[in-house]
Order: sequence, then structure tokens, then C-alpha cells
Amino acid sequence: YDASISLLSTLAPLFARLRVADLKLEDQARRAATSVSLNIAEANQRAGKDRRNRFRISLGSAAEVAETLDVAVALGYLADRDVAQARALVDRVRAMTYRLSR
Repeated sequence: YDASISLLSTLAPLFARLRVADLKLEDQARRAATSVSLNIAEANQRAGKDRRNRFRISLGSAAEVAETLDVAVALGYLADRDVAQARALVDRVRAMTYRLSR
């Protein structure tokens, strides 16, 4: 959960820049990033298969965040150097939620 909140903090300035270039992509990235944290928090209150499912949902949302960063770079909205820290954090969150979903 803490790593997902750090990810959100890192993404906040990128969202602001992305909003100017592509409002819909920014909205999708923001919703996916928020979903990561919210589903982890919810998973921590669940048990069994339901708990693992919430972690799987969070993993999918983290993958979506990574892809929105890739799209933003591909379209020239953000530079690779701008998203490097966010990519590292999203990779960490993905690894953690993957292990928790198993």
C-alpha cells in the first residue's frame, strides 16, 4: 500500500503535465493509479480468494498505469527521463501485487 501511495505522489506532477496534452489519457492514468491503491487497501480487509482477486485487480491497474506512461512517451507528451522514477515504482508495485495475488 505504501509503495502505491508513493507511486501516486510521483505521478501527480506528471498528471498535471499530461492533462494539458491529453485530458482523456490523463484521466485514464489517474483512475488506474487510484485503483491500484484502493484495491490494495480493500484487499487488506478481505480474506481468501476475494483477497487475491483484489490484488489481481490492483496488478491489472498497475499494468495500465505503466502502459499509459508508455503511450504518453510514445506520443511525445512526456520524456523517458520524466517517467523513469514512476516506471520504477510501478514495476515495484506490480512485483509486490503479483506475489500477493498468488
